[in-house]
Amino acid sequence: GRSKPCDASCGDSIAPDPPAVTVRAVASTEQQPTKTVGLIAGGGRFPFEVARSAKKQGFRVVCAGIRLEVDDAMRDEVDVFQPLGLLSFGKFVRFFKKHGASQLSWAGWIRKERLFSWRGIFRHLPDFYFFRFFLTRLPKLDRQSQTLLGALAREFQSHGIEIMHSAQICPDLLVAEGPVTPREPTAKQLGDIAFGWRIAKRMAELDVGQSVCICDRATIAVEGMEGTDRNILRAGELCRKPFVVVKLAMDGHDMRFDIPTIGPQTIRTMAKAGAAVLAIEAQRTLILEREEVLALAKQHKIAIVALSQAPDTD
Repeated sequence: GRSKPCDASCGDSIAPDPPAVTVRAVASTEQQPTKTVGLIAGGGRFPFEVARSAKKQGFRVVCAGIRLEVDDAMRDEVDVFQPLGLLSFGKFVRFFKKHGASQLSWAGWIRKERLFSWRGIFRHLPDFYFFRFFLTRLPKLDRQSQTLLGALAREFQSHGIEIMHSAQICPDLLVAEGPVTPREPTAKQLGDIAFGWRIAKRMAELDVGQSVCICDRATIAVEGMEGTDRNILRAGELCRKPFVVVKLAMDGHDMRFDIPTIGPQTIRTMAKAGAAVLAIEAQRTLILEREEVLALAKQHKIAIVALSQAPDTD
């Protein structure tokens, strides 16, 4: 999803690349997996959840980790691991074809702000395929996330590789409708959720961002490229009263990419900023490390509720 670390920054230093390819042997006494699934892993914990769930289902997991974003511990969770520059499109195709992955899932965030400077672009190691895409396809498109990721999916499909909805692999992470925490929103907070739901849906439809922060039926902050966590922190700087966070996807959102996601860091950020309620969309939002999320919400007296539509406050 769009939730990103609070201290996300482009930075200038370049860490040395880890070993190029890690292949984990499967003992001959084990039942051999019957199918290979590819995984493009960005930052955060979601790629770990997808990999573990796929392994439990008997898949062989072949993972291309996005350089500068992926946690290197990811190599210990999958059968084959290779770090690749985000813009090394030809290498992604060759890697997945070499290892027999005709289906793949994308999980984890990327820092899109890196792509708004030539230095940032070249740090992601663009190749010939990227420049062909840049010169022939990109001029006809806007630069919104859903547009670019949809175009990327079509490129993979042209090479016989299908991108799957990542929640197909771990559907148990999708939140069901109803209160997520024992603490529930007050009537006043439900009013703020109803007000914020309309604003958040409109922002999502424009592919601007997934979260808005509301207090007393006034919009305090709207998410842009910075991500959910930094949007919440900005709201905390602007509002000294407990506020409500509403996080949604657009109707018709391409759930192969950027599924709205919350996790422990979301709750820590809300506590730091002074947020009191988090409203998310049922069956269209992932909760990572749920037990820790619930423990943190209880500790900080934060209510979390999953809804399928704006609450009726009449």
